[in-house]
Amino acid sequence: MGKRQGNRPDRRVVSIGSLSTQEIEGLVVRMRYVGSALHKLSPGDYGFIPSCNPRPSKSSCDEIRAILKDEATELFRQGIAAGMVSKIDDGGVPKYVWAVDEHGEVYEAKTKPERGADYHGYRVGDDERDMRRYILDEWGRRCPKN
Repeated sequence: MGKRQGNRPDRRVVSIGSLSTQEIEGLVVRMRYVGSALHKLSPGDYGFIPSCNPRPSKSSCDEIRAILKDEATELFRQGIAAGMVSKIDDGGVPKYVWAVDEHGEVYEAKTKPERGADYHGYRVGDDERDMRRYILDEWGRRCPKN
């Protein structure tokens, strides 16, 4: 797998407090995690036809462990609720959402203009150490452990 471009200005989390509670609640309602067979090693409960079709050049969300759709959806919602999103684009949604699971793994969800508010996600791998550290630091500021 080739290394993704790591220093993209659009791949940054908005500053804390830049989104109001109402804006975040609106995003939670409008945005939806649907997944992608291009990022799955096993189909789990996503219902992809064909069951899965990962590309070698794509990061897999389930390369370490299986992640069922309910868990992926919950991580996605937690990321939005924490404001772990990129800037809102002209379509009214961010291009990226980030979350960290209970094992400390970083996940990135992404949409494209043609997909609107439908997102797919993948694990941010070891080939992107700087991005992983950046997201872990932001997550720690926004979601401190109790």
